[in-house]
Amino acid sequence: MEKLFAPGDLAPDFRASAIGGQYGDAVQEVCLADFRDRPVILYFYPKDDTPGCTIQACDLRDHYAQVLAQGAVVFGVSIDTIESHRKFIKKHSLPFALLSDEGHRIADAYGVWVEKQLYGKTFMGTERSTFVIRPDGRIKSIFRKVKPTTHTDNLLEDLRRFEP
Repeated sequence: MEKLFAPGDLAPDFRASAIGGQYGDAVQEVCLADFRDRPVILYFYPKDDTPGCTIQACDLRDHYAQVLAQGAVVFGVSIDTIESHRKFIKKHSLPFALLSDEGHRIADAYGVWVEKQLYGKTFMGTERSTFVIRPDGRIKSIFRKVKPTTHTDNLLEDLRRFEP
């Protein structure tokens, strides 16, 4: 069952392996509490190097300086392995870190591990969603069922309206 969050709710903490971005090619264990001094963007996506996920990641890459100017740290989250993330980052020159959520614990905690349908088949998977988390650990904004082509524009508009 999908969990429903609202702005102002405390964001679930997590611990996960990160690669890329400020960590380079090294794998670093991170948790949400490590970033209490700045806004955090957790963007959940279904799978590395698939068409929609690549469009979304590359658009964010192309506007990354604008995201950084707002003081935010970005983490892409999928159930892919660290090695898959490493290849995705390298292939598309992604400047932000990706979190490996192989057991979908983070996706479960945020309510984005959901039942999906494709070509008449039902399966469990990650809903393309983004959470903007304030420095105090509370959720500022939630974007559910994100469109890859408009994700970054919506995110940047939201960040410009950031209230600590």
